Formats: sequence, structure tokens, C-alpha cells
Amino acid sequence: MRMNGRYLAAAALTCALTATLFAVASAADNYPDHPVTIVVPFPPGASNDLLARFEADVLSRALHGTFVVENKPGAGGEIGISYAARADADGYTLLHAPSIITLLPFVKKEVSYNLQKDFAPVTLMGFTEFCLVVSPSLPVNSVADLIALAKAQPNALTYASVGNGSPHQIFAEQFKLATGTSIRHIPYKGSIQGLTDVASGNVSMEFVDVTPALPLIQSGKVKLLAVLSKTRDPDMPDIPALAEAVPGYEAQSWQGFFAHSGTPKDIVNRLNAALVAELKTPETAKRFKDLGIIAKWNTPEEFSAFITDQSAKWGKVIHDAGIPME
Repeated sequence: MRMNGRYLAAAALTCALTATLFAVASAADNYPDHPVTIVVPFPPGASNDLLARFEADVLSRALHGTFVVENKPGAGGEIGISYAARADADGYTLLHAPSIITLLPFVKKEVSYNLQKDFAPVTLMGFTEFCLVVSPSLPVNSVADLIALAKAQPNALTYASVGNGSPHQIFAEQFKLATGTSIRHIPYKGSIQGLTDVASGNVSMEFVDVTPALPLIQSGKVKLLAVLSKTRDPDMPDIPALAEAVPGYEAQSWQGFFAHSGTPKDIVNRLNAALVAELKTPETAKRFKDLGIIAKWNTPEEFSAFITDQSAKWGKVIHDAGIPME
């Protein structure tokens, strides 16, 4: 009995699909069978790098393989993110990135990656705590005082940030939009330089991550008015959340873990399971807290939805505030 061309083609296609599925399943079952690179788009030593090395250690132990960190800094994180975006979708090049990954497309005229098309979210890793600090010379003791002063003296107050399009600037602009105030932006190359000028009174305030500000807060060189999380920090119960004075305000930077889009789902799930199991431990929660990070986790699907929400939220703030593209 002779089979016609249509049946032969169908049979060949079925065989090809079966072989492909078998190869994918085999790759996932044997993963990892050679070293895996975790790309960090910033220099060694910062919290991004420390969390990536934590991830490498966790995954090496949980998946019985070799996971190594590779720092690829530059262009505000774009160089490392783009490098990971061009990698093969096999789970052997992963990415640890902070929330700047969602902001760059809104503050740069061109970026060489597409967050939705190039990456498969694995899990959220945590939130970086931010706060609002002001100069001791500023005659305010609360967020309400600050708003009243800013409204009474439009453009007289200033805020420091680590540069155009940074979370520090965007969080300040969100505050301005929510309160109807006019406060001038003074960009710096780093948060420490800005904090130094806040302490000296050269700049009025800074929206900054808690960790670098803590020594100056504890020594009384800057005044802590509020944390930017939705609710008060249990470790600082006397410090109000900014939302208590500005309803609905919430601003936190976050850190996340990504694979390349097209990475076998089984591999993404195994990465997620290993990291989430460790994130749930009290030891990890304390370790992260010491870095100024609140450990958080979710499923790949939840992380994907979170990213979509964050992109929409901060994209609107950037547009409404008129932050220029570079």
C-alpha cells in the first residue's frame, strides 16, 4: 500500500515534533549539565551583585550545577540587560536585574532589548526600602510640613537624585505630581554625594534607599520624614509611611530574576522553586534585611503580571512629569 505525499509529510512533521519535544524534555531533565552564567548589569559590590551571588550559591546547591556571576556594567544597566537578551534561550544565561529594567525604555530614546519579548520572568527577589530625608536646616518635621513649605515657596526647594530617569528622581516626581508642588531636581552621580549635600543644607531633600542614608539618619545629619512603602516598616514603627500624608503613594525599587524568553518552562519552574524555597527562610529574610531589602517572591506568571503593572505605573509618571528621554 502506497502513502500519498500528504500522509508522508504529516508523518515527517509528527516525527520532527516528537524529536523536538524529546530534546527539550531531555535538556530540562539534565539541566544544568555545564556552567550557567548569571548576568548582573552593574559593577561588583552593590546589592544587585550581592543578590546575584546569593542566587548563584542557592542554585548551585539546589540544582547540583555550577552557577557563576558575570558583571557587565554600563549605560545605566542597558549593556548587561542587552547582553542577556541576545543569549540563547536554553537557561544557561540568566539575568539578575533591578527595576531599572522597566524604566530604561521610558527614559532612553532607544534601548536594545524588549522586556516582554526577550525575557521570561522567573521570580521577584525583593523590594529595596526607600525613604524621604530632608536637611536638618529645613524648618519641617513632617511630610505635611514639607508639602506646606513647598507650596508656599514654589521652586525654592530642591531634591537630589542619582541622575535622570533613576528611581530616585521618578519617586520624587511622583511626589510632586501627587502633591501639586514644584521642587527643583539636582542630579548627582551617586546617592552618597546627594546625601552629603542634603546634610550640609545645599539641597533640601532626597528620596533615597534606606541603607546608604542610615548612618546619616542615626547621627542626626539628615532628618527622616517617611518611608515610601505602603505601610510602616515594623523595624521603624515610629516613622510614618509617606502614604499617611499622601494617600495612595507607594514607591519601592525591586530586584528580580530572569531567563531568556523561550527557555523551557520546566527549567524556569525549577529555577523558581529553588529560589523561592530559600527566600521563604527566616535566615534569608534577615540576610536581605541587613542589605536594606525585603525578601519577596512569586510565581513566574505573577512576576510577569507585576512587571506589566510596574511598567504602566512608572511609564505614566515619567510621561506626566515630563522627564526627558536621553
